[in-house]
Amino acid sequence: MAGLGWLAAIIVGALAGWIAEKIMKSDMGLLMNIVLGIVGAIVLNFLLVAIIGSTLGGWIGQLIVGVIGACLLIAVTRAIRGRSHV
Repeated sequence: MAGLGWLAAIIVGALAGWIAEKIMKSDMGLLMNIVLGIVGAIVLNFLLVAIIGSTLGGWIGQLIVGVIGACLLIAVTRAIRGRSHV
């Protein structure tokens, strides 16, 4: 997560994963929320830099990127598994 330390990345990742869990109506635990939020932010940050050359900065920007990235990961996982829940 661009510009955030490890502790901040975990906190923002947990929030992003939790928000994505609520948006996508999934049922996951805290650890999976943290993982989805952080990995989702990493994936979407990579895509944003590759496509437009920059990403959103700061806590709020990374929270937004993490939520969108985590939602994308949940959607891809559902598509691969063919289930309605992750």
